[in-house]
Amino acid sequence: MSFDLDLGGQRALVTGGTKGVGAAVVQALLEAGARVAATARTSPDKAPEPVHYIAADLTTAEGCAHVAEAVLSRFGGIDILVNVLGGSSAPAGGFAALSDAEWQKEIDHNLMPAVRLDRALLPAMIAQGSGVVIHVTSIQHQLPLPESTTAYAAAKAALSTYSKSLSKEVTPKGIRVVRVSPGWIETEAAVSLAERLAAEEGTDYEGGKRIIMDSLGGIPLGRPAKPREVADLIAFLASPRAGAITGTEYVIDGGTVPTA
Repeated sequence: MSFDLDLGGQRALVTGGTKGVGAAVVQALLEAGARVAATARTSPDKAPEPVHYIAADLTTAEGCAHVAEAVLSRFGGIDILVNVLGGSSAPAGGFAALSDAEWQKEIDHNLMPAVRLDRALLPAMIAQGSGVVIHVTSIQHQLPLPESTTAYAAAKAALSTYSKSLSKEVTPKGIRVVRVSPGWIETEAAVSLAERLAAEEGTDYEGGKRIIMDSLGGIPLGRPAKPREVADLIAFLASPRAGAITGTEYVIDGGTVPTA
């Protein structure tokens, strides 16, 4: 049995493609033979040679329109759209710390880029009768942390619900829509956070990681996921090997979310 993902020549766009999971997805798709474009606020100084980077602020309608136009112009169409972009800058302090402006920032960062890019790029997929859209959500929409992630979790919950509705609409037209819901991932930002917590508590990096895992209620696997592990799942779901999978959400969290 071959494990070739059959992605040779497929045209893919990955948002947030210069760091963390996004960078890992770009690499995984490249290795599988796809032609890849990626977004970032600024193009990286050092990047994989075949990747076409598009500098844009996807929290704005103008930035999303620019990316969609650039992708369609370069590739003449699109086969795979992976919306990795997300994150939170909201302050700690619970609901009272979240102004209207903070709520809007979380929505603009975690929901609207996917909505706008889908709206711009799905017509090309529908016209060709095929395509895959993957939205990266978060286990936070099931396990929000009231002190710090309420708005982020709510925006990701909206993304998850939107994705389910979208799948019902476009799957009959040949487009698969899948969600990937990571738990804590050991990205560059996660490493920095663990190191900062370790310094504050007078412990080492492993101790900092333990603080974060404890705040999530524990990770039965005993460690966070690696960006490449999430990327490999996304690459599989984008491939013809997953051709009967649509409308579902795949959790990759080391067992963090309790299930029956």
